[in-house]
Amino acid sequence: MNSKVNDLKKTPGTPIATRIIAGAAILLLQANMALAFQSEATNAPPQTAPQATTTLQTAPAVPFNEMLHHSFNPFDAYRGKIVPPPSLSNSMRMNSLVRDGKLYLSLRNAIDLALENNLDIVIARYNLPIAQMDILRTQAGGFTRGVNTGVVSGTPGGAASGTGTGSGAGGTSTGSGGAGAGSGGLVQSTFGVGSNVSSFDPYIIAKAYNDHTSQQLTNQTLYGVSAYHQNENLADISYQQFFPTGTYFETDFNNNRQTSNSPNNTLNPQLYSNLQVIFQQQLLAGFGTGPNLRYLRIARTNQKIGDIAFKAQIIATVTQICNIYWDLVNAYDTEQVGERSVAFATETLDTSRKQLELQAIPEMDVLKAESEVATRQQDLTVARTNLELQELYMKNAITRSFDDPVLQELPVVPTDHLAAQIQPQTEPVQQSITDALKNRTEIQENALDLSNRELTRKSARNNLLPQLSLYGFYSGTAFGGVPNPAFAGSNTAPGGYGGTLENALNNSSPEYQVGLQLQMPLRNRQAKADQYRTELEYRQSQVYAEELKKNIVIEVRNARYAVEQGASRVGAAKQARDLAQRTLNIMQQEQKLGAGSNQQTLSAEHDLSVAESALVTAQTAYEKARIQLKFATGSVLEEYGISITDAKTGVVQADNN
Repeated sequence: MNSKVNDLKKTPGTPIATRIIAGAAILLLQANMALAFQSEATNAPPQTAPQATTTLQTAPAVPFNEMLHHSFNPFDAYRGKIVPPPSLSNSMRMNSLVRDGKLYLSLRNAIDLALENNLDIVIARYNLPIAQMDILRTQAGGFTRGVNTGVVSGTPGGAASGTGTGSGAGGTSTGSGGAGAGSGGLVQSTFGVGSNVSSFDPYIIAKAYNDHTSQQLTNQTLYGVSAYHQNENLADISYQQFFPTGTYFETDFNNNRQTSNSPNNTLNPQLYSNLQVIFQQQLLAGFGTGPNLRYLRIARTNQKIGDIAFKAQIIATVTQICNIYWDLVNAYDTEQVGERSVAFATETLDTSRKQLELQAIPEMDVLKAESEVATRQQDLTVARTNLELQELYMKNAITRSFDDPVLQELPVVPTDHLAAQIQPQTEPVQQSITDALKNRTEIQENALDLSNRELTRKSARNNLLPQLSLYGFYSGTAFGGVPNPAFAGSNTAPGGYGGTLENALNNSSPEYQVGLQLQMPLRNRQAKADQYRTELEYRQSQVYAEELKKNIVIEVRNARYAVEQGASRVGAAKQARDLAQRTLNIMQQEQKLGAGSNQQTLSAEHDLSVAESALVTAQTAYEKARIQLKFATGSVLEEYGISITDAKTGVVQADNN
C-alpha cells in the first residue's frame, strides 16, 4: 500500500478540482470508520465483563474489560500491563473441614474445593483473558492467535473420558505461524485466509533535523562561489490510517528552511511548505467490513469457543473429582472390611490357642489360624496403602500446594457413602441422546468452528477479485523567504513563514488527482487454490460434525449400558454378601453347639469379607457409571448445581451448597 501511495504522490495532477477534496475526504473517512465499528458492534454478541477474582490472584492488575477500551492517557499505549503471580495458597474452605486432625470430606466439599484450588482449572482460567486479548488485537486489524480448545489433564487419579476435540493443555485453535493443526483428521491451514488486513491503529511519523553541507566547487557558474555552504532545517509530520471499510487516508505536512552563501539564489533563506491529502478506497477485493473485520469476528467467535472450552474443563474436572472421591470411598470401606477381617482372625487365633492349651484341638489348627492372620494382615496393609494413595490423589486434586507437611499426612475421611439403593433409570434413552446432542461442549464448539470456517469461505471468495481502488490526491505547495537584492522586483514570495504557510493552505498552487487503479493477476492460481481449499476444509468439518454426533450417541448408549450392568452387579453382590453373612451366622451357631470348628467359621468369615469387598467394588463401579452417564449427556453441572460464574472467579458461594 505504501508503494501505491508513493506512486500517487509522484503522479502529476490536473489543476481543475477545488480544495474541498481535503475536507470532504476527512469527513468521509470519519463516517466510514464510525459506520464500520457501529455495525460490527451491533452484529457482535454482547461481551460479558469477567468477574473480578477475590481469592485467586490470576487476573491482570488492570481489569480485562478496561484493556479492551481506549485509554485517555496518551502514554498508556506504550506501557505494559503486569499480571501478578498466581496465588498458590489453598482456600480457607479447607481449614473449616479439618477436625481432630482429620479432613472430613463430602462429595460436595470435594467439588467446591476443586473449583477453588484445582490447578487444572487455575490453568484453564487464564484462557479467558487470553481470548479477550485476541479481541483487542483483532480490533486493531491483527491476525487472531487462537484460543484454547482443549482440556488440561494434569491431575492424577480418576478418569474422564469423552470424544473431546481439544488439543490438550494450552492447546489453541491455530498452530505456529498461523498454520492450523486441527485434531481428528481436520485441516485448518486456510483458517482466516483472504485479502491483507492492515492495522487500523493510526500512525504518526515525524522527522526533524538540521543539516550542514560544505562543498568545494570547480565551476562557479551555478552557485557563484568557489566553496558552497548550505544549512537546512526540516520538520515533516505524517498521519496514516487504514479503516475497516477498505479505506486508506494519509495527510502529510512538510516544512523546509534553507540558507546558503550563494549569491545566485532568489530567496535566502528559502522557506518551503507542503500539505498533502491522500485518499484510497478498495472497490473489489478488500472492500467493506466483511473481509477487513473477519479476524475480529473470528476472535469474538473464538471467545465463545474459549468459554465453552472452560465449561468443558469444569465438567471434566468435576467428573474426575467424583471418580477420585468414589475411589477414596472404595479404599476407605475396603480398609474397614480388612480391619474387621483381621480382628476376627486374631480373635479366632486367640481362641484356638486356648483350646490347644486344653488339648481340645490339634496344633495344626493353630498354625492354620496363624497363617490366616498373617494373610489377612498383608491384605490389610495393601488396603491401607491404597487408601493412603487415594487420600493423596484427593488432596492433590483439591489443593494448590503441598508446602504444608501437615497437609500431606492429614487423613481424609469421606462422609458420603456408596449407594445403598439402586436408582432406576426412568428417562428414555432417546431423551438422553437428545440432551447430549444439545448440551455436549464438543457439539457447541464444532458449531462455532463451522461459523468461523464459513466466514473464511466468504473472505477467500472475495480475495479472488482483482484489486480496484478509487483514489484521490491533493497537494498545496508554497515557497517563501527573504528576497535577494540582486533580483529585486522579480519575486513575489512572502518573506516569513506565516505567509508561506498561508499560501500552502489557500489553494493558490494546488495539485489534484482523482482516478482508478487496477491490479489484476492473469492466472490467479494461488488465490483460486486457497479458495477451493477453504471449501474442502469446510465440507470436511461438516462430515466431522456428523461423525462427532454419532460417537456421542454411542457414548450415551454405552454409558446407559454401564449403569444397567453396574446395577445388576450391585444386586448380585448384595445377594452374595447376604448369603455369606447367613453362612457365617450358621457356622458360628454350629460352633457354639460344638458341631463346627474354628477353621470352618474362619473360612466362612473370609468368604464374607470377600463378598463385602466385591460389593464395595460393584457399588463404586455403579457410582462411577452414573457420573459417566451425566458426563455423556452433558448434565454434570446441573447435577451438582455448579455455577460457571463461581468457577471463573474461583470463589464458590456458600448458598450454592
